[in-house]
Amino acid sequence: MARQPEVFVRALEPAEAQRLVKITRTAKDRVRLRRAGIVLASVQGRSAADAATMFAATTQYAREVIHAFNELGFAALDPKWSGGRPRRFGPAVREIVCRVAKASPQQLGRPFTVWSLSKLVEHLGEYHRVVISTETVRAILREAGIRWQATKTWKGSRDPDFAPKMARILDLYDNPPADGRVICVDEFGPLNLMPRPGRGWFRKGQPARQRATYTRTAGVRHMFGALDLSSGQMFYRFRDRKRWQEFLGFLRQLRTRFPTGRLYVVCDNFSPHKKSEVADWCADHDVELVFTPSNASWLNWIESEFTALRYFTLDGSDYPSRAAQETAIAGYIRWANRRAKPKRRFAVDSKIRRPDYLPNVA
Repeated sequence: MARQPEVFVRALEPAEAQRLVKITRTAKDRVRLRRAGIVLASVQGRSAADAATMFAATTQYAREVIHAFNELGFAALDPKWSGGRPRRFGPAVREIVCRVAKASPQQLGRPFTVWSLSKLVEHLGEYHRVVISTETVRAILREAGIRWQATKTWKGSRDPDFAPKMARILDLYDNPPADGRVICVDEFGPLNLMPRPGRGWFRKGQPARQRATYTRTAGVRHMFGALDLSSGQMFYRFRDRKRWQEFLGFLRQLRTRFPTGRLYVVCDNFSPHKKSEVADWCADHDVELVFTPSNASWLNWIESEFTALRYFTLDGSDYPSRAAQETAIAGYIRWANRRAKPKRRFAVDSKIRRPDYLPNVA
């Protein structure tokens, strides 16, 4: 068999040579670096075989890189996918698979409420003449960003004053009043003594086990929490009950902690918050209760703090006593307060900021 003629890179302009050297020194992609090295070796007069040996490639690969560089220039150095089996199903079939998967089976005349992959494949074959495997359906859905997820409930607010109430709260968050401070208040609980499920790092197949409980005779406790947006710190009190008397007592403690300026207290529509005795005391002590819309407690900034508190102090726990439980909660709050920062930028770029936001379809 005749030997193939030797191949070399075309003559390069000085600027091209400098660019090639720079690529060999700075390229992070290994394919781009190897191709540039082969071209540079050819520029220096080395044969394709010698260049291939230098970069652990075949002689044919080196020859192809050199030919490609002569035809395409530096674009030939960029790694590109080539080869592989072409897709069997085009965009139209993929759109059908995704559309059917997202639809309710009952709406399509099927006698069940949820799809399995096998039922989905059967329906596609029977009604859309698409013969496809379950694994291909799985891959198509995954590529389209469609995942198997649990359904969730959402109770939309039908408060007729939803818009002005939400606007008032967002304005307090965005533009804290100069004459006082904004404090978000809510109750955390009920706190009972029971083992709670949680997550942790364990050896595979050996998770921690919690005891089972059938009777709980220790009763419940409640925690009143307040989040000061100007500092990001949270204050708390544990109580046996959460009547208006306990709520009013907590407000008195907040007034003592912050003796000057008006207090804007964001809270939900829990009936003790609206007790006449509470309203009268607030009017006499420069405290304004700012109520969230009904079924919209997510507008209360303290809810996210309570989520973290529950995750890091209750999930996966089994406290032996009230004292141990409350000590753990208090310890976490002190730890979080040492790292607290002022609360700013509530729900930035969220759909609730749109003028046409409808709460009952959130």
